[in-house]
Amino acid sequence: MPGSEVSADLWITEYITEFDQRQFGISEILYAAKTEFQNVHIVRSGPDRLALVLDGKWQSDTLDEFMYHEPLVHVPCLNHGAPKKVLVLGGGEGATVREVLKWNSVEKVVMVDIDREVVDACIKYMAEMHQGCFDDPKMELVIGDALGYLDKFESEWDIIISDLSDPIEEGPSFKLFTKEYFEKCKRALKPDGYFVVQAGPVSPDEIGAHARLNNTVAAVFENAVSYTTQTYSYSTPWSFVLGSAKSIQMQPAPEEVDKLLAATTNGQFRMFDGISCLGLMCIGKHIRDAIEAEDTVYTLAEPPKFFGSGVVSQS
Repeated sequence: MPGSEVSADLWITEYITEFDQRQFGISEILYAAKTEFQNVHIVRSGPDRLALVLDGKWQSDTLDEFMYHEPLVHVPCLNHGAPKKVLVLGGGEGATVREVLKWNSVEKVVMVDIDREVVDACIKYMAEMHQGCFDDPKMELVIGDALGYLDKFESEWDIIISDLSDPIEEGPSFKLFTKEYFEKCKRALKPDGYFVVQAGPVSPDEIGAHARLNNTVAAVFENAVSYTTQTYSYSTPWSFVLGSAKSIQMQPAPEEVDKLLAATTNGQFRMFDGISCLGLMCIGKHIRDAIEAEDTVYTLAEPPKFFGSGVVSQS
């Protein structure tokens, strides 16, 4: 195209809707495999951008992953105030655990991921993202199914973080966006605990799935609140749903948030502070309206299936 220079010959094309797609130019494939559960690639895009791709869908990369992982972890931890035991379900690249360990109160964090090959590849190739968290004595890695692991616990965890790949039909995670799964998470939480799930895109043509996820969390927890972030690599605002029997701060005071973070964490944040926390919670009216109008609850009998996956192709 006039005025543009394309430097990549290999591209990952991700299908978003029937009429939308996005592409990422690949300069190097560091790892590629078809595991028992999914297709996995770890790639470089340009000289400095390292990314994890599952089933052709761009999961996270070193350019902007902090804009996803910091809100995912620190909003529930902030609402709790002093979490000691944290359970991460999914989170293969280790960045979620990295963020959890920034809280001084944390005594134990367990990460449960179903795919050993993905975790091992991330440990080897994505040190820039996990920053050695797998070697932290507070961290325990469990390879297994989240549904089965949750059955072992009742009133055990301060925070449960559901950091799973999107529920596409070919993938391993669609059962983990259902009422039955959220009920298991609630049983495993302490009475004053908080649960959070990554809840997909909230662009206008994709907002319905998020509204249904919010409604499903609200069918299990006394309080359920959506909040959003913006990550460049997703090309759309991204969302989370926070659930708890306890109250949730809808309009956190920035000064109070900054004081709590200074007193209870190591303070190493790139985007998260009191002002950004308030902004994350202030979702648009169109999202609030979509949630208000929704009455669908996802179940194991009728789970969510997000649109599409992606392909790797040569230009």
